[in-house]
Amino acid sequence: MATATWHRVCSLSDLEQDWAEAALIDGQQIALVRTVRDEVFAFAHEDPNSGALVMARGIVGRTGEHDSITSPLYKETYDLRTGECLTGQDFTLPVYPIQIADDGAVNIQV
Repeated sequence: MATATWHRVCSLSDLEQDWAEAALIDGQQIALVRTVRDEVFAFAHEDPNSGALVMARGIVGRTGEHDSITSPLYKETYDLRTGECLTGQDFTLPVYPIQIADDGAVNIQV
């Protein structure tokens, strides 16, 4: 089993609010999003339903009390904190821990 490692991905200022971006980290495509409240989330770029690499093009928003992203393909909505599907389907979106360094660097643990 591989050990999780922290990776510097970008600066907080590189991320536009409510617009996801994709990054290649250790051979995995991971999406990041900065919300309007300046929280940053990292999650798999791969759509859990279709397997297509499209989640960074999803719709970012709030579903009830949850920061969420909606798949651009089949419209499942996922909680950005837990990866839980909020629209009732039996899918889970992998999520990754984030740290924001004092210098504004966004670090992801993969």
